[in-house]
Amino acid sequence: MLHLYTIDRKRMNVLRCVHVTKFSMAQFVIKGGKKLKGEVEIGGAKNAILKILPASILIDGHVLIDNVPDIEDVKRMSEILAAMGASVESRGPKKLRVDARAVNTFHIPPEPAKRLRSSIMFTGPLLARFGKVTFPHPGGCVIGQRPIDAFIGGFEALGATVKTDLTDKYPRYIIEGKKLRGAEYVFKNMSVTGTECLMMTAVLVPGKTILRNCAMEPEIPALADFLSSCGAKIRGAGTHTIEIEGVKVLHGGSISVMPDRIDAGSFAILAAATRSPLRIRHIVPEHISSIILTLRMMGVFVDIGRDFIDVRAPKVLKAVDIKTHEYPGFPTDLQAPFAVLASTAGGQSLIHETIYEARLFYIESLNRMGARITMCDPHRILIHGPSKLYGRDMESPDLRAGLAFVIAALVADGTSVINDIYSIERGYEKIGERLRAIGAGITRIPESVPLKMERKKTSAKK
Repeated sequence: MLHLYTIDRKRMNVLRCVHVTKFSMAQFVIKGGKKLKGEVEIGGAKNAILKILPASILIDGHVLIDNVPDIEDVKRMSEILAAMGASVESRGPKKLRVDARAVNTFHIPPEPAKRLRSSIMFTGPLLARFGKVTFPHPGGCVIGQRPIDAFIGGFEALGATVKTDLTDKYPRYIIEGKKLRGAEYVFKNMSVTGTECLMMTAVLVPGKTILRNCAMEPEIPALADFLSSCGAKIRGAGTHTIEIEGVKVLHGGSISVMPDRIDAGSFAILAAATRSPLRIRHIVPEHISSIILTLRMMGVFVDIGRDFIDVRAPKVLKAVDIKTHEYPGFPTDLQAPFAVLASTAGGQSLIHETIYEARLFYIESLNRMGARITMCDPHRILIHGPSKLYGRDMESPDLRAGLAFVIAALVADGTSVINDIYSIERGYEKIGERLRAIGAGITRIPESVPLKMERKKTSAKK
């Protein structure tokens, strides 16, 4: 796999990372226009488990993890742990036993790390445990600048030194901190991964650490609760200020991974876009309150239960504007699926993406399907609806846009082929099987099987 980098050497910030070669060429073949019906069960949160696994490095004992999602990113993170000496064992469906006491290296292996962004979460636990960590710039979806300044600045505030090594195949960071001390650190911008990583670092650092301007996503207090159950002293997780009193050791423990709020929101949007009645189970409705509010503003009926929602959409929906924001605002991870829904509503909808500057460039593929979307600037798109969508061949560019293409294909007339679905399967557990269970006409074509199919001419825009 070839990576192209632009480096800001002063702040050790990789400004652009372009993935030239893909990992998989498996496909989804989707026959659109079918009404769906039934129940969808939401599994463990991708953005929670990908922090729990690195946290095991801090634990002097084993960790039992329940409700583990069966997704590619979990496999890659497990590979990284195993490569460093940890034991990662399946203990039944959706259960893992992790024992990281045998980890004997502070080097994050580059080959699996370059496949996903969350590999950077190993930096904090390794630094706290060994006083040193080396790592390549992490991989993941190409959605614009994803600076690591929050990590670098936080480590420096705790007393670490940061250097870069550009002599290797990939840029490598070397962080040393043999005598870390608690400190106060203010995040320049709210960062979920930055908040979680520094929180994990500080739990074993002597003294008190105060983190300000922290992100408040639900995965953060979930991680804090787990660490606290193992002996950490953390206060304020889920607010903008977190205080950590360092301890000498953390003991083993267990955790059940919280439901995936992005998965839940994705299926709620899918139900509305396809005008299909769906019950979405095993969720925390409060975690997707911004999605529920937006759907109701469009005219979608959403009934809320204790751990489920029922979604029913009338034929005609109203256009609404959204602006992505940190939690509890509208999640950036759901703006691409929402764009598909907005294309089926009457009127003009404006999407303002405030988190990532390169997350709107999927619109060309939707326009090829018949959508009418205008890019105003790198942060805003205007959607004119309703539009008739037609099946097309597409390439999945990243995790969330790939799921948006799946929704568009389900809405469209005719057959669509979505290529390179690795990016989708990274974060959506058994998405093809779950969609088939509620009536979707979706088939997964393995990489090794050549696809031959006849296409009917449509009136979609070229």
